[in-house]
Amino acid sequence: MTAPIPAVILAGGQATRMGGGDKCLRRIGPDRLIDLVIARLAPQVGAMVLNANGETARFSELGLPVIPDSVAGFVGPLAGVLAGMDWAATRGFDHIVSVAADTPFFPQDLVARLCEQGPLALAATREHGKIYRQPTFGLWPVALRDDLRAALADGLRKVVVWTDSHNAGQAVWPVGNVDPFFNINTPDDIAWAEAQF
Repeated sequence: MTAPIPAVILAGGQATRMGGGDKCLRRIGPDRLIDLVIARLAPQVGAMVLNANGETARFSELGLPVIPDSVAGFVGPLAGVLAGMDWAATRGFDHIVSVAADTPFFPQDLVARLCEQGPLALAATREHGKIYRQPTFGLWPVALRDDLRAALADGLRKVVVWTDSHNAGQAVWPVGNVDPFFNINTPDDIAWAEAQF
């Protein structure tokens, strides 16, 4: 793998349960959610790009490249992953890591652990003896981007269906007092997350 690996922050969703708008710009205490995600991710990667749709100027102060989905119609996180893979390919990277823009507690060893399970791997949690995959957190080989593009064109939307077809590995974290992949979907989630800091 090319080191250090770059990352795509997935913020291309419509945030319908939050009432629309950019979830990642909502505040968790004094900080915006996206700032918390960037701060957690930056030490783990060599570069970052934000996957978001619509007018890019609203993110200009972040200082990150902003790329839209590679497939029209808000078809889910795989479109953002593909956009990240295409971006990475133009810069000579052979892998990219994805993280969700609404998840402020993801592991500080996320990238290292995913790379141990690569070349294609998803994050997962273990709780009460069960494994739960976290499909927006993954390590993606750029060489598979055309395969992913074709799968999306054929109507595939579920991340794990595509990753299972390529025998993806998984890096597993236990769930303690805080689920490391807890994501913000509602105003109540914001209140809960604020209480954890």
